[in-house]
Formats: sequence, structure tokens, C-alpha cells
Amino acid sequence: MREVAIGDRLDQYEILELLARSGMASIFKARDTATGETVALKVPHIQFESDVVFFERFQREEEIGRRLDHPNVIRFLRPRHKSRMYVAMELVEGKSLRATLENEHPLPVGRALAIAQQVCEALAHMHERGIVHRDLKPENILLTAAGQVKIVDFGIALDQSSRRLTWVGLSSTIGTPDYIAPEQIGGRRGDVRSDVYALGTILYEMLTGNLPFSGPNALAMMRAKTDGEPRPLTYFVPGIDAHLEAIVLKAIERLPRDRYQTATGLLQDLRNPSAVPLRDPFAPRRRRSGIPRRLAMPLLVIAILAGLSALIVFTGRRPPPPRKPPVAPRGR
Repeated sequence: MREVAIGDRLDQYEILELLARSGMASIFKARDTATGETVALKVPHIQFESDVVFFERFQREEEIGRRLDHPNVIRFLRPRHKSRMYVAMELVEGKSLRATLENEHPLPVGRALAIAQQVCEALAHMHERGIVHRDLKPENILLTAAGQVKIVDFGIALDQSSRRLTWVGLSSTIGTPDYIAPEQIGGRRGDVRSDVYALGTILYEMLTGNLPFSGPNALAMMRAKTDGEPRPLTYFVPGIDAHLEAIVLKAIERLPRDRYQTATGLLQDLRNPSAVPLRDPFAPRRRRSGIPRRLAMPLLVIAILAGLSALIVFTGRRPPPPRKPPVAPRGR
């Protein structure tokens, strides 16, 4: 068995063009010789086809895709026969949200809200069926020429009804650092609120042209997510609607319990931002640590004083003078 190439025939599909290539799979444009329909095929690289856990994950992605039936989720197809591992999907004519943001940022508020609302509708459909995407990002949101959203790539999606699979190549990083939720950084599997966080980050980026957290590298940026506070949208866009800012900041709250608990709840506010209460900038923020903010400084002072006291006691002790070795008697 060899890698699939342009011009090959894969079961009922004729390979026409390479659309994209990632570290684990390639996406091809193909023609269904049985129906004449143009489709997209996701074919894993040859070195992964013999890995049992990868095969189960790839198979699960296909099963998840077939369970979803929504206009804002890419449609998975069912080949009549499969001679090797691959996934057949509808071919979406358009470009990714990432490509859109590279050419235009920030987006007009109306357009950003229209995209976010469609993503919310897709997430609500997925979550009702126990599916968590876990890798929502602009690269996985396709936009057609008519402005329709299509969510793609369920490679690390979580089926809450299935057992957990682990494989070092897939489990070392779940999600993309820029959009991953703080609880996923801590090693948790994530739930529907993790998808809400990712969408909130994407909406922040669409409205400001920037991310809520930044750093010189991915580790610093993830540390900021777990320990810091996001910059308000007005930092980048003075005069942005305060109600809309409240929605976005609630969606990207550090603690899952403080976010929107469902995509449906976020969708309701996105449809009527003016009805959302404004945030109190002086309200105390919940900290990730169990130590209240008012006690943090006193405890730090106590720790410093205790350390100085220990140092003084240690340096105040003088070691006993060294004992002189006994002198051997001289021989006569």
C-alpha cells in the first residue's frame, strides 16, 4: 500500500486535486464516479494506517460526522465500499475564517455576529448529541461565498457516550493553544463550555483583530490564560458596544462555571446584545487559587518574614571550632 496521489482511483472516487495536507492526513478533491458529485476525501498518511488507536479515532470521527445533520456542519458521506482508511465529505466551495481574517480584520460587527450565531447553532446541535468539538478555531470554520458557515475537522472531537482513547501523538496537545480553554491546559477533557470558550475567543478576534491573551511563546500565552485576565475589547477598539463586550468576556471566563453553560445561552444573547447586563469593572474577580485575594498579600508578607527569621537564626549560629588532630609521639 502506498500514499494516495492525484490521478489515483480510490474505490468509487477519482482523485483530482490535493486541497490541504496536515501532519496526519491529506484532503483531496475527488469525483464520485457513481454519482458524478465532487467530494472531499480525508486520507491519513500511510504511517498511521497500521496504528490501532489512530484507526479507532479516525473511525470515530467518521461515526461522529454521520450522526450530525445540520446546515452549519460539514456533511459526511457513506461510500459503498472502502478498501482502506479514509473519510468522504461534501466539498465546501469557500475559504476558511482564518483566510478571511488575514485579509480583513477586524470584521464589521454585523458580519462577526452573523458568523458567531451560525457557529452557535452548529455547536448547540452537536452538544445536544453529546459531541464536543474541542478544536474550534478559524481554520476549522469554512465560509461559503453566500456567508454560510460550515464546521469541519472532528479529529479530536469528544463523544461523551464513548470510552476514552489515548495515543501519544494525539493526546499530548488537545486543541490549539490560541483557542484552548484553561481547563484543557490543565489536562481535563473539556466539555461543552470548552467549545463556548473557543467561540468566545474567535468572536473576540473577529471584533478586534487580536487575541485576548498573548505572549512571546505558546507556554507564556497559556500561562496568561490560567493566571491572568483578558484585555477588554475596548483596549483595541475604543467605543465598542459595552453589551457586546460583556457577552464576549463572559464566554471566555477562566472558570467554566462562570461562562455561558450552553451554546444556546450564548446564542440568545448574541441575538439581542442590548438586553445583556453590563459588566461591573470593579466587581471582585474569582481567582483560580483557593486563597482569597484579600489574604494573598498578608500571607506573602508572613512567608517573607518567616524566611528572613530562619536566615537570621541560621547565620547567627557559629559552628564549633575544628578539633586539632592528635599529634603522634616522636619515636625515641
